[in-house]
Amino acid sequence: MTTDNQSFLGDRPTDFILLGVSDRPWLELLLFGVLLVSYVLAMLGNIAIILVSQLDPQLRSPMYIFLSHLSFLDLCYTTTTVPQMLVNTGSPRKTISYGGCTVQYAIFHWLGCTECIVLAAMALDRYVAICKPLRYTLTMHRPLCQQLVGVAWLSGFGNSLVQVVLTMQLPFCGRQVLNNFFCEVPAMIKLSCADTVVNDATLAVLVAFFVLVPLALILLSYGFIARAVLRIQSSKGRHKAFGTCSSHLVVVSLFYLPAIYMYLQPPSSYSQEQGKFISLFYSIITPTLNPFIYTLRNKEVKGALRRLLARVWRLYRR
Repeated sequence: MTTDNQSFLGDRPTDFILLGVSDRPWLELLLFGVLLVSYVLAMLGNIAIILVSQLDPQLRSPMYIFLSHLSFLDLCYTTTTVPQMLVNTGSPRKTISYGGCTVQYAIFHWLGCTECIVLAAMALDRYVAICKPLRYTLTMHRPLCQQLVGVAWLSGFGNSLVQVVLTMQLPFCGRQVLNNFFCEVPAMIKLSCADTVVNDATLAVLVAFFVLVPLALILLSYGFIARAVLRIQSSKGRHKAFGTCSSHLVVVSLFYLPAIYMYLQPPSSYSQEQGKFISLFYSIITPTLNPFIYTLRNKEVKGALRRLLARVWRLYRR
């Protein structure tokens, strides 16, 4: 006879229930609309950034190599989670298969750790551009940028692989209900009925490494940048130097602040109710805002977008 306390020690569950906001049904229609609009904007914005970075001959500096990868990461971020959220929010059946759940949190953590390192590489690029301008083209050459991006993707994959292997060993008891919008490792660990000390410790160590080390490098780079900028005599020069970094700083803040709150708090104080809305923020809001932040504050990107749209319009008129 099956009960709610059944333990799946030898048999994996077939699916999980994602609660989302089903306890607040009046929010579902509003959330569906916000998710749909945000997803469309994220797709259009990030695809546009990737296209102009690859096609416009004036965007050939190393910064745009990193920016195109950042946009690709954000594109994958939203595609990994939002379609499933839209299906669950718009229907009474709010389930995801065990395999689908595993793939979702595997890709999500891969992308998240990769983005941490890409953001650190972008800070290094800004440091060399402002503090060592005469050596910029020699230091930040294309092969080095490609190597940094490759390290970012491989490191993120390694972290994800460890998390997936450990999480798949966990038994789950009772009703498989995740109080979240999508599958994430902290929520999966919270759901397990086994001793999760090893999982908690591994998650804390790996996340601390992939979040705090890149963040420390970013802060160190901007410390040197601030010192160099303050030495510039003209206010116009200082404003231009700070302007080249402001977009990156905003993106770093939007990405790191929720991630630190979500992953670096003690497991005992982890709140699924708060966690699911924090997850919603960095899985859809941040990737949606990033291309607009870089477009609105970057004259080169705005010019490239205008040239791309003009080219498309000319092709359409033929």
